[in-house]
Amino acid sequence: MERKINRREKECEEKHSNSEGSEQDKEYKTSLITLNVGGYLYITQKQTLTKYPDSFLEGIINGKIMCPFDADGHYFIDRDGLLFRHILNFLRNGELLLPEGFRENQLLAQEADFFQLKVLSDAVKSRWEKEQLASRETTFLEITDSHDRSQGLRIFCNAPDFIAKIKSRIVLVSKSRLDGFPEEFSVSSNIIQFKYFIKSENGTRLVLKEDNTFVCTLETLKFEAIMTALKCGFRLLTSLDCSKGSIVHSDALHFIK
Repeated sequence: MERKINRREKECEEKHSNSEGSEQDKEYKTSLITLNVGGYLYITQKQTLTKYPDSFLEGIINGKIMCPFDADGHYFIDRDGLLFRHILNFLRNGELLLPEGFRENQLLAQEADFFQLKVLSDAVKSRWEKEQLASRETTFLEITDSHDRSQGLRIFCNAPDFIAKIKSRIVLVSKSRLDGFPEEFSVSSNIIQFKYFIKSENGTRLVLKEDNTFVCTLETLKFEAIMTALKCGFRLLTSLDCSKGSIVHSDALHFIK
């Protein structure tokens, strides 16, 4: 008799446990929401979409705002499906994180306004304003010889990222110390100063590892800067000193986009 009772108790416990498990599974599944945004499907949790009260998404999930469904029963939102990735990441992370080189600030700000996410909208607009301000400021890079100031170059550009790219390439080559390139140099935010800059000697060549092009002397370094700028979509506005008869022999280059 005692054995039968124990068996029944065990069966009841198992049923209760299975019942609790199925209820938890059901609750977890219902917490997952699939959105069809402009033809792109996104799956996320209910708590993510309702993170900001009075937002468009919170209104949809909590039944405050009517939203159509697609053929598969998913919420359908007729907005930019690609940009919604950044909306969702903001909801997940609580901060604006965009990929390097992102250029659709105006569109993203409009999407943030539509989804009634004021915090995101303000963050995007602030980022956009900073980029606009930076684009109007001229950034420069100065390459000099501490013992001979006539041996040098100043590169001006309205894009700080381009100046940073040129600077990193020069530093990379300098640190490699190939073919007698000066070993001692110092780098500040806008200046690279060599103890002795490479002189114009035949056969002196350096390899830029990034794209296997060659650099010889300061004059060829200027030419490389020009070619890099043109490849990146910049144009040579003017050489600030063409008295030497050639752009490559000028003391300064000015690029703009």
